[in-house]
Amino acid sequence: MVDGSTFISVDVKDEAGAGSAPDDARLLARFAAGDRSAASLLTTRLAPRIFQMAVRVLNDRAEAEDITQEAMLRLWRIAPNWQDGHAKVGTWLYQVALNLCRDRLRRRKGRNVALEDVAEPSDETPSVAAQMQAATRLAALETALAALPDRQRQAVVLRHLQELSNPEIAEIMGISVEAVESLTARGKRALAAQLSGRRADLGYDDEA
Repeated sequence: MVDGSTFISVDVKDEAGAGSAPDDARLLARFAAGDRSAASLLTTRLAPRIFQMAVRVLNDRAEAEDITQEAMLRLWRIAPNWQDGHAKVGTWLYQVALNLCRDRLRRRKGRNVALEDVAEPSDETPSVAAQMQAATRLAALETALAALPDRQRQAVVLRHLQELSNPEIAEIMGISVEAVESLTARGKRALAAQLSGRRADLGYDDEA
């Protein structure tokens, strides 16, 4: 099971305990200067978020792992030429990963891809029934997301699952903030419509 930890090669602590952690641009500059621990910190910080985004967009964990690894490799390659202040490292990485996802989607040429893998609950303390319910809900969300048009799915994932701001999403997707708002609104309505008839079997009608 891939959960993003695949991309964490070294267990490294942030600087000196006290004070704020170094920002992404400083870590990238340190990596470019030969500090391997900076790469480990950036990987720990960014790769799991990129992986989760790619999983939601592609509905395929193996492909999401490939996308994450490729996006991180491209970040390492650009590190010596990175210009601080031009863009946020995280935003740039999301752009690269999303474009790689789009390439994968185009190569599928419209063929349907079945949902093969459902993420297992990471917490082992809930009851078996609770774990089954959580898996059922996740599968329903994955299926509903997969049915959305590509751009709506991308916007919904970035806004509501990755919790990025609309301006950040606009920069990543290369569209206006208004277009982001429209895509996410339409995507949410479509998801609600797809899931509205399943409240009972997903166990929501029993909740307060």
